[in-house]
Amino acid sequence: MPLQLRAPRPNTHPMTAAPIQISSLKGVSTQRAVILILIVSAIALALLVTVIYGHGRVQNMPAWVSYLPALNAFFNASSAVFLVSAYRVRFTDSAAHGRRMLSAFGSSSLFLISYLVYHSLHADTLFPGQGIIRPIYFFILISHIVLSALVLPLIFSSFFFALSGRIPLHKKVSKFTFPIWLYVSVTGVLVFALLRAYVS
Repeated sequence: MPLQLRAPRPNTHPMTAAPIQISSLKGVSTQRAVILILIVSAIALALLVTVIYGHGRVQNMPAWVSYLPALNAFFNASSAVFLVSAYRVRFTDSAAHGRRMLSAFGSSSLFLISYLVYHSLHADTLFPGQGIIRPIYFFILISHIVLSALVLPLIFSSFFFALSGRIPLHKKVSKFTFPIWLYVSVTGVLVFALLRAYVS
């Protein structure tokens, strides 16, 4: 029986190949990308702090502003759902994993836009709860704020490494990005729920 030669199959394992790659990113060095990501993240955080703490409550706010906290919670919850669903298929379906991660990024981006709009018109809402719920609320809130600042460059880095085909680096960074991003999304919903429960 003659020996038959078969062409090697392309390596498309979900852990070694990204379903979506941008060829122009492959030429960008890792060091340059990380520096740019840190700069963009710092600018975004500075903008966020300026919007939140740079003004007081705007007089005669439109009625729709009061609906934005619920919308923000919805975007956070959607992001958490997409993150978990993407994590579950990371080994079995790289295309679905990529789509769901992009959906999570989209939900978080819409949250950030809505959050900036809300706080550009509305001052911070003080938490009136007393007793054991007060330290619980502030622990959730403070950890949410701190990790929100930390996760932003991690998210950008994870996407850059995936889209540029640097899968080993993507895997290393995503081990930290996923749990922090998920925590931030879930605690964002919890902060809204606690404020809604105690603020009349």
